[in-house]
Amino acid sequence: MTIFEGLALGLFFLCWLGYGPLLALLARRSGSLNDDMIVVRRAWMMVMTHREVRIVDSQLMGHTINSAGFFASTSLLLIAAVASVLFGGEQALQGVAIIDEGMGSTRLLEAKLALVLLCLARGLLDFIWSIRQMNYALALIGAAPEMHTESDRVALGEAAANLLNPALSAFSQGVRGYYFGLAAAAWLFGPLWLAVGVVVVFCLLVWRQAASPAARAVRTARRLLEQHLPSD
Repeated sequence: MTIFEGLALGLFFLCWLGYGPLLALLARRSGSLNDDMIVVRRAWMMVMTHREVRIVDSQLMGHTINSAGFFASTSLLLIAAVASVLFGGEQALQGVAIIDEGMGSTRLLEAKLALVLLCLARGLLDFIWSIRQMNYALALIGAAPEMHTESDRVALGEAAANLLNPALSAFSQGVRGYYFGLAAAAWLFGPLWLAVGVVVVFCLLVWRQAASPAARAVRTARRLLEQHLPSD
């Protein structure tokens, strides 16, 4: 591995591991899409406790679980494809080496594929944990009795939100694995491609969280919803 390969790989891990802390910093300062959605989902669970019939809540949860299941299934297929090349022997690796004749040693090629596999595997674990937590939240919604006091409604809504928000946070982390997996795949074309790819992915994710039209719209909705939420 050349010094340029090492620097590009270091930049990749810096962006991958540093994205979460940066997102938390953005949430404290100017707000982020993920942080705003925590408030939106909390408001949803509070409204849910006032409904006598919660069919719409169950349908929304079911749709979200199906989405997570789709991503998890796709991750499994991609993991199987990458693993078949990585562990398929010299002949399988030679097929990938056609992409770049100057790719280097077989060990380096294996490292590049292993990085892609790592991103996909981490994403798959996040999707699995997300689905499990969403199923817990769905069971809580289905088991929720009709509440007669506001304090009971608030307690139930908080409990449901405390299940749902980590579930959707894990879902977001799983989707993030796809982005960094694409950046990792760019390493197959050389260290410069890896560096450019991870910087583009990092900037795109930060922009979507802080300055995209979706982020601005959700931030406006958060301000309105917070006025109707019970104070902590």
